[in-house]
Amino acid sequence: MIDTEADALAALALSVEDKLPDVSALLLDEITRARLYAHDRIAEDVVTMMSTVDFTIEATGTDRVVQLVYPQDADIAAGRISILTPVGASLIGLREGQSIAWPDRSGKERRLKILGVRQA
Repeated sequence: MIDTEADALAALALSVEDKLPDVSALLLDEITRARLYAHDRIAEDVVTMMSTVDFTIEATGTDRVVQLVYPQDADIAAGRISILTPVGASLIGLREGQSIAWPDRSGKERRLKILGVRQA
């Protein structure tokens, strides 16, 4: 994870702790686990803010292409998902080829696999 993004994302997660406790906790867990790097040292295949991510939902085989954005820039119809969604918080810091379980909005656990990452 990019070091400066970690600070901004931690502040964002803490700011919504009362309204979105599950997403806040998920994002803070991801930040805690992450290795931090300067922007110019992060690998191109790591999901960062503003990355475009190709992934597949493993149970259904559904492929998705989304851009990971801050809440004010989110527009699901345009493929821009907020970091303050369960899937958005789960994507940050993953690399191409990695899989992760994430809770959908109904609380059901899903698995997704990163197929590709493009930096903005």
